[in-house]
Amino acid sequence: MRKFFEGKKALITGGLGFIGSNLAMRLVELGANVTIVDAMLPGYGGNLFNIRDIEDKIRINFSDIRDSHSMNYLVRNQNYIYHLAGQVDHILSLSDPFPDIDINIRGSAVVMEAVKANAPDARVVYTGTRGQYGPTVQLPVSEDTPMNPKGLYELSNLTAERMMLLYNDMHGIATTALRLTNIYGPRAQMQHSRYGVVNWFVRVALDNGAIKVFGKGDIKRDFLYVDDAVEAILMSTVKDEAIGAVFNVGRDTPSNFLDLAKMVVEIAGAGKWQYAPFSAERAKQEPGDFYSDITKIRKALGWEPKVDLATGLRKTIDYYREHKHRYWDPFAQDRSVA
Repeated sequence: MRKFFEGKKALITGGLGFIGSNLAMRLVELGANVTIVDAMLPGYGGNLFNIRDIEDKIRINFSDIRDSHSMNYLVRNQNYIYHLAGQVDHILSLSDPFPDIDINIRGSAVVMEAVKANAPDARVVYTGTRGQYGPTVQLPVSEDTPMNPKGLYELSNLTAERMMLLYNDMHGIATTALRLTNIYGPRAQMQHSRYGVVNWFVRVALDNGAIKVFGKGDIKRDFLYVDDAVEAILMSTVKDEAIGAVFNVGRDTPSNFLDLAKMVVEIAGAGKWQYAPFSAERAKQEPGDFYSDITKIRKALGWEPKVDLATGLRKTIDYYREHKHRYWDPFAQDRSVA
């Protein structure tokens, strides 16, 4: 991919977070000139330590996607724009709907208006969530499955996706929308369990605690290692077949939560797992089995996952075992990246 990215300019919103920082590292490796914008909202995973290996090779702008003045400035002359910033806590959306509306919908509109005015030739990739589908009516879930989101978080992502694709259709801004599954791996936030179930299992195990497996543990998910997600994002950038398209980014070989918990404990050599009853809140939010049909992205872009679950967990566990104080301790995130 180097021929597509070397010397090109790329902007990543939410770039100090989990997927954004891993994407930034890959873009730097490919020779791109990377700018990160991040508001560093508490609890969202923005962490300067995430980019310690490339800090002298990128630009960082501490700003908010809802700030039109900042976005108008930042998108200028960019070749590629990766819109990853958003409100990602579905638990928060149950009690306070306004961050979802303000960040995911209004913030995305600010980004696209800035692109329309200042960088209309840029390629834009938006990352949404598999939660946009809601409860599944058939498995695996294809992009043509009827959308029935059950929470405001998921609804706000769907609204943002459709709004951004309108800019593709109405204003000719080359835009691709991705619906990401359960992504895990290094550089994710590890302070709470509100999102990122695989990474939270890893934290509990490394703390020698008990991983809670709800119900019978037989609910299925497709867990995707972050490097595979990054490659899907990059391939969506450079392939013309991706313009105006929506793709699932996941796995068509799911695992259940019981097997996941057992594997984490075995690979970590620490912790244990135990059954736990669903709380009323979790039972209300649980959509049941979900795994992605990735036929469309496989045929159109030639992408498919390469990292199996055991390998991805081993890489994740090794990373956090070495750097846990940078992710367990909230104050460590505010200090030097060195």
